Amino acid sequence: MNPTIERVTRRIRERSATGRDRYLALMSSQRREGPSRSAMSCTNLAHTFAAKPASEKLILRQTQAHANIGIVSAYNELLSAHQPYGTYPDQLRQAIAQTGNVAQFAAGVPAMCDGITQGQPGMELSLFSRDVIAQATAIALTHNVFDGALCLGICDKIVPGLLIGALRFGHLPVLFVPGGPMPSGLPNADKARIRESRARGEISEEELLEAEAQSYHSPGTCTFYGTANSNQILMEVMGLQLPGSAFANPGTPLRHALTDEAARHITRITDLGGDYRPLSHIVTEKTLVNAMVALIATGGSTNHSIHLVAIGRAAGLVIDWEDFHELSSVVPLMARVYPNGEADINQFDQAGGVPFLVRELLSAGLLHEDVRVSYGESLWDYGQRAEQDEAGQLKWKPAPQGSWDASCLRSHRAPFLPEGGLRRVEGNLGRAIVKTSAVPEDRHELDAPAQVFAHQQELLDAYKAGELNKDFVAVLPGQGPAANGMPELHKLMPALANLQADGYRVGLLTDGRLSGASGKVLSVIHLWPEAVHGGSIGRIRTGDRIHIDALAGSIYWEPAEEPGTAAHWGRANEGYGRELFRGFRKRVSHAEAGASTLMMDDEDG
Repeated sequence: MNPTIERVTRRIRERSATGRDRYLALMSSQRREGPSRSAMSCTNLAHTFAAKPASEKLILRQTQAHANIGIVSAYNELLSAHQPYGTYPDQLRQAIAQTGNVAQFAAGVPAMCDGITQGQPGMELSLFSRDVIAQATAIALTHNVFDGALCLGICDKIVPGLLIGALRFGHLPVLFVPGGPMPSGLPNADKARIRESRARGEISEEELLEAEAQSYHSPGTCTFYGTANSNQILMEVMGLQLPGSAFANPGTPLRHALTDEAARHITRITDLGGDYRPLSHIVTEKTLVNAMVALIATGGSTNHSIHLVAIGRAAGLVIDWEDFHELSSVVPLMARVYPNGEADINQFDQAGGVPFLVRELLSAGLLHEDVRVSYGESLWDYGQRAEQDEAGQLKWKPAPQGSWDASCLRSHRAPFLPEGGLRRVEGNLGRAIVKTSAVPEDRHELDAPAQVFAHQQELLDAYKAGELNKDFVAVLPGQGPAANGMPELHKLMPALANLQADGYRVGLLTDGRLSGASGKVLSVIHLWPEAVHGGSIGRIRTGDRIHIDALAGSIYWEPAEEPGTAAHWGRANEGYGRELFRGFRKRVSHAEAGASTLMMDDEDG
């Protein structure tokens, strides 16, 4: 085992000892003998099966032997990734009925699309939606009549929210059931080029829309490597879904077979049989380290430097950016998937995908193999590809010995980079995250004057007016979780990428977030203390000097001798429902504590 991996894991275990013991004791106290519904009074129990068909009423009336599985779904038609979930409940119920057990649709949870809300007022609710989803998941499961749960979710805040909520019912086994990515459309590199052309005014709005429609063209997850597809890799590496299930396309026989098997398998691992696998025993400090390693090795979404922290706290485990930073120094970059390369997620999967990644990282001593998983005997089982034989039966085969496409996936022995590129930076402005895996190596350091903007549109207006043809660090304060919900600032990327391509040295500094698809411009994000809490970023003025050194892990602000131009920042936070989340903004923790409003222990972050 790599000594750095062991050291980080030990540090997490030691700092989490009290909270983890408390969590496990709580989960143990929630466990019951026999089916969960056996503790119900007759009145309670009758309500649970009042609307069920006669055959299922017979099963649910019995309080021994038969399991009742709760289905929690984030289905809606706005998210292409979640649209296939519309038919899943019936399929899952039928597969579970064939095992002699019952499934009930427990609840739907909200699911907003960051691709739709980028640059819109709704983006200010995106991060908070994670905690709403966690609460909605808890409401679904708090009926306390389920012996296991199936979570249907893929995108951005949705999987973290489902997992956080489910972890508070960690005495139950829980499986995540993915839907898969859409087939490849317009190559992601072409899409980025067209966006940059539109930012320059070289093509029309209609041409841009046509390119976007060719990119996002069918049911399934978007094919770039953003937060949604990062979620899928992490759920698999954490052993929370079936091996090889992340990237089978929607509507294919393989996807159908994997979904059926997930339904059957959840009934095998309940507390009613001899193979009990509760979620609280699956998600440990070693599992979280495995997730961080997989994220770093693939150049995954920076959003998980927030989400994994919040997930850990839901399980009584405390991780921080120092853990990510240290792991990144020993975990090689093994994948290049857009925006960190030219390939899309389908090409990554065809090259060997998650099974190849898992086997390589295990072989290199970079993953803990002594962890419990939801399916199979060990994490090595997740180094196998899911296939169907001629009779349509699901089976697993070992991942290829070598990558089938070294342009997007490589062995740990010949990686793209020896280090992962997810770094913590700190200095007189506070602490922040920088992702360097997609940034050209000659752009990892930047010393330039600040150009302060109140919001994204102000920067874009200045760009269109030709006012930004120079070296500068774009500073956007007032974008943190307590200020306005920490929206993603992805709309800035085409303009900044164009300026960089024109030869200017540019960067971004913000207490906000970027999309999981953030790429080639040096960006210091998630900065805390944030401006609204008195952070120094709120005192930066245009003309001040900013020095960023991602490799050294440092960021410094040097005020100008002459007072710079003041920039107003902040919003009224009203309209489009934002006023309903005023309480969230008041109580949310800082980014390194998971930007969470859910206080699950005595710590407030």
